[in-house]
Amino acid sequence: MTSARARRRLFATLLALGILNHTTITGARVGVALDALDRGASPATVGTLIALFALLPMLFAVGVGRLSDRAGARMPMVAGSAALVAATALPALFPGYPALFVAAPAIGFSFVVFQVALFHATGEIGEASKRPKRFAHLALAYSLSGMLGPLVAGFAIDHAGHRAAFALLAAIPLVPLVVLARWIPALPGPSGQAADAPARGALDLLRHPAMRRVLAINALFSVAWDLHTVFVPIYGERIGLTASEIGMVIAVFGFATFVVRFAMPWVAARAREAQVLGPALFAAALAYAAFPFAADAIALAVVSFALGLGLGAGQPMVMSLLATRAPPGRMGEVLGLRMSLVQTSAVTVPLAFGAIGATLGLLPVFWGVGALLLGGGFLARRGA
Repeated sequence: MTSARARRRLFATLLALGILNHTTITGARVGVALDALDRGASPATVGTLIALFALLPMLFAVGVGRLSDRAGARMPMVAGSAALVAATALPALFPGYPALFVAAPAIGFSFVVFQVALFHATGEIGEASKRPKRFAHLALAYSLSGMLGPLVAGFAIDHAGHRAAFALLAAIPLVPLVVLARWIPALPGPSGQAADAPARGALDLLRHPAMRRVLAINALFSVAWDLHTVFVPIYGERIGLTASEIGMVIAVFGFATFVVRFAMPWVAARAREAQVLGPALFAAALAYAAFPFAADAIALAVVSFALGLGLGAGQPMVMSLLATRAPPGRMGEVLGLRMSLVQTSAVTVPLAFGAIGATLGLLPVFWGVGALLLGGGFLARRGA
């Protein structure tokens, strides 16, 4: 087997493990929201629970990135998978609000430990010139799990109940855990440049205007993505959809990201990353403007599909730009900083928009996010 073939095989294995763990967290977000709604939770409470998924990643993602730089990718991936099993099992073992409020931040942190190391490995494996293509393939894999997670959660809840759904989701990361613990792949090891580099704060990375712009645009994509996960269950319940229908709507969103990302390797070979970001943000803004007019499952699925096309095109381009511009030996830290800033938005925005939704209704939420995305589109065009 040639070295190139070995790298391709390793990357394919990592994609499969990423799909499994991402299926668990996307399903857990839907499961937590629907479990809380079944117990009579308000939009503000659901927004709080979804925000908790991002609380610990917001605080510790940069540290996880530094750990990946200094210790290598494998150890964080094993630890993250093990913790994901335990955290997702909590609502199955101890049903009720306390378990939901403990499980949400624990699941979010467990997955980000795995995810930052996976992103680091993706950036390091193979030639630098093929990073956009690798990140596009990773994003395509996450689109598949973005469909699977809500479907697994929705159908398991309808047919077996909430506890069984969480138990099923907790079993999925056992496969990555066993593979990573028993099979030792040639993952990126400790970076000698990271070990020798003087200690610097993560904010040192924000001194470059272009990096600040890319991180801000990435935050907009993530905010729009997370709010779709928060408010589709709330909005779907208000218009009378079942858990299966809500899960299918979110799965349609995931299918749209899969469709657009299937074309991204072809796009990455023909367009610069920055040229993709503006149109993607404009498309997402139009979709959010249309959400309040969706009155049934089909209309909601159509709008979610359009949103998925816009958001799905942006993330792999942002990841490639960040990996390319990272200082030597600090790629994991850059990706951790990106994750920390994204999760900061994911904590604050669901809380803020959850409160708005509880007091003023969902129309200001949808149109407010659309306005933010529209502004981000102009910012991306100026950057390009």
